[in-house]
Amino acid sequence: MLAIDTNLIVRFLVKDHPVQSAKANALIASEDVFVSSTVVLDTAWVLRSVYGYSDDQLGAALAAFCGLPRVTLEEPAIVAQALDWMRGGLDFTDALHLAKARGCQGFVSFDRKFAKAANRVSEIKVRAP
Repeated sequence: MLAIDTNLIVRFLVKDHPVQSAKANALIASEDVFVSSTVVLDTAWVLRSVYGYSDDQLGAALAAFCGLPRVTLEEPAIVAQALDWMRGGLDFTDALHLAKARGCQGFVSFDRKFAKAANRVSEIKVRAP
């Protein structure tokens, strides 16, 4: 199994660089690949900030990639939970942070918008300090 970086996933999804996209496609089609949670998070950031993906586009792209048969995620249940909460209105980054906090008594943030959305979709309660 090979661990892959954000740029391979972005090239695979966006297909904006003919040579690199072809190489990424070939690798992901022929090798078992490992994707850390930090790479998933970085991929989400790049797709949103550089390529302007909407929440719907981001969720669809990440779900499709993470579901590929040769892709192994570091924390598949956590990423799946974050994607589900994203569909419920959370930002993916916030949702991933929250999903990784399972087992904690709660989550503390100054971000009121995040807290309101998180408390609507998650059993992990978010509060201000």
